[in-house]
Parts: sequence; structure tokens; C-alpha cells
Amino acid sequence: MPVSEKTFEQLALEDDETTWELVCGRLREKPGMTQEHNTTATRLMTALVQQLDEDEFEVRSNAAHLSRPVSTCLIPDVLVLPVSNVAEQHGTMRLESYAAPLPFVAEVWSKSTGSYDVDTKFPEYMARGDLEIWRIHPYDKTITTWRRQPDGSYDESHYDGGVVPVESLPGVSIVMERLFR
Repeated sequence: MPVSEKTFEQLALEDDETTWELVCGRLREKPGMTQEHNTTATRLMTALVQQLDEDEFEVRSNAAHLSRPVSTCLIPDVLVLPVSNVAEQHGTMRLESYAAPLPFVAEVWSKSTGSYDVDTKFPEYMARGDLEIWRIHPYDKTITTWRRQPDGSYDESHYDGGVVPVESLPGVSIVMERLFR
């Protein structure tokens, strides 16, 4: 039975033991992750925070939901959002959720969610219009990026070393060797 967004929000705020996502009206528990997954997400978040102006952007890791109007609320491993988006929700006492496209969204590969991310989450991020979407593989030590083009399509690139620019955030880049050290 499909779950309404209102019911989902209530559950997500009241259940302290489970991290919930909503996919096309269906509840999905976000599973636990490996140490490599969590370390990679933390290192990415730290690198972004160190390079971004805190008056312009905030970074979240496994915290905020990204929503779409088809009863979908997903939690990326890492995201960057403009401070203006945060200000809109300040003081609302509601589940932190953003409908507007974001400049950067990343998922770190894990055995439990690898195919789910590719088959379900990435198409949703693209449908939202998020500007740059990354898939980071902590075991293969690779990064795959999808960058939104002016016509709404996405260009895909693969990296297996060096420095990866975050094109949606000018002047920001990730040194792969530091991410995977």
C-alpha cells in the first residue's frame, strides 16, 4: 500500500532507530554501511566543507532528503546545497527535505545499495535536475560523474586517479588519492 508524503514525514521524524526513504510511495529502510563507505563519505564531505564558502553553501552527509513530486524522498550520502535553500526551512520543525535541484549530490558504492543507487536513485536525481551527480567506488577507487548539460541531458565521465573538478562548484576539486588513502 502506498504511503503518503505526510505519513512518511511523520514516520521519518518519529522513528529514531531507522533511516527511511520513500520511493514512489513505498517505504525503504536505508541499510547500514561498511567502514570504507562511511570513511569515503566523510572524507568527501570534509574536502567539500574545506573548499566551500560557508556563507554560500552547506554540506550534508546521510542527513537531508531530496524530494520529487511522485512521493519520493531520497537520502544521498553527500550533498551540497545553497544556504538560501536552508534558510527556507529554518524554524519550520519539518523533515529536512529539498525539492529544488542542487549543485552536487554523491552516492558512495556499497554492496547493499550499489544497484539500487544506479537503477533508482540516479534517475531520480537526474529527473530533479541536480547539476552534478557522483558515484564513488571505495573498493575500485573510481569516481563516475554525471554533469547536467544545457539541454537537460547528462554527460558521463570516469576517473581512476588524479584531481576531479566539481564543475558545478567553481574552484572546488577532489584529490582522489586523499579520498581513498
